Amino acid sequence: MCGIVGLYIKNKDQRSRLGQLFRPMLSEMTDRGPDSAGIAVYREDSSTDGKLTLYHDNPDFHWHVIADEMESALKTPVTEERIASHAILRAATDPSKMREWIDKTHPEIRVMSAGRVLEIYKEVGLADAVMERFGVPQMAGSHAVGHTRMATESAVTTEGAHPFNTGNDLCLVHNGSLSNHNRLREWLRDKRGIPFKTENDTEVAAGYLTWRLNEGASIKEALEAGIKDLDGFYTFAVGTADGFSVLRDPIACKPAVIAETDDWVAMSSEFRALADLPGVDKATIWEPKPGTVYTWGTA
Repeated sequence: MCGIVGLYIKNKDQRSRLGQLFRPMLSEMTDRGPDSAGIAVYREDSSTDGKLTLYHDNPDFHWHVIADEMESALKTPVTEERIASHAILRAATDPSKMREWIDKTHPEIRVMSAGRVLEIYKEVGLADAVMERFGVPQMAGSHAVGHTRMATESAVTTEGAHPFNTGNDLCLVHNGSLSNHNRLREWLRDKRGIPFKTENDTEVAAGYLTWRLNEGASIKEALEAGIKDLDGFYTFAVGTADGFSVLRDPIACKPAVIAETDDWVAMSSEFRALADLPGVDKATIWEPKPGTVYTWGTA
C-alpha cells in the first residue's frame, strides 16, 4: 500500500520549520507502511561542496577511516559527520566522483544520496522512530519528500526503503507498482550505464529520470516521457535541487491529494497528512489529474 508525502516551502522565512511541519505528515502515513520509513531533505546550503549520505549496517563503523581514504584518493579535504546509522561525507569536488569512489572501493557501503543539497535517511521501523533517530523535527530546508513502506514484492531492509537517489540531488518515492521494471533496469544499466543496487522498481523509476535528465531534459520533460515509458500504476513524488514534482499514471488508481497556499505546497496519499499544516483551512486543495505533471520551483 505505502504512504508518500512531500512538502515544498515557498516562503523562505518558513524554511527553518521544514522538519517541524514535515514530521506529523509522515507520521500520519504509518499505517499505510509500517515496515520502514525514509526522508529526503533538501537543505539550503551556500556551500558548493559535494555531499554523500552513507549507510552501513555496523553501528560502530569507522566512518573517519573512509573519509581519510577518500581524501587521499581524491586529493581534497573530506569531512565526516555521523548521524545515527548514517554518515555524511563532504568534499569540494563533484559528488559523482565521490559516489564512484565509494562504489568501486567500498561496495559494502550503501550510498543513500549524492548531491550538494540532498540528504536521505531511511531505516526499517515505524516512521516516528526513524524520524526521531535522525533528528528530522529539527531539520531546516526548502523541501522534503518521505515514504512509509508496506513491502509486497521485496525484502524489508534499510536498502530497500524509499526514497531512492540515482543522480545528483534527485530523489523519488513511489506508491504503486511498475510492470516493466526488470526489462527497463537491464536497458538502463547495459545501454545507458545507470547502476542499480536493489531489485526495487522505484529505483528503476529514479534511474530512468536520471537518464532523461542526463540527456538534457527538464524534470517536467523527463516525467512526461515516463508516462509513455513506465508501465504500471503509480503516484510519484520527486525532489530535485530546486524543486518538487508530482505525477500520477494515466489511470490514477493510486490516491493522492495536493494542498497549496502562498507559503507552501504539500501532497500526500491521504488528506489527513495535510490537515494540521498552518493555513490549510484557506488552501487550494485538489486531487492531481491522471497523467499530468505538477512542478513547483523548477522547470
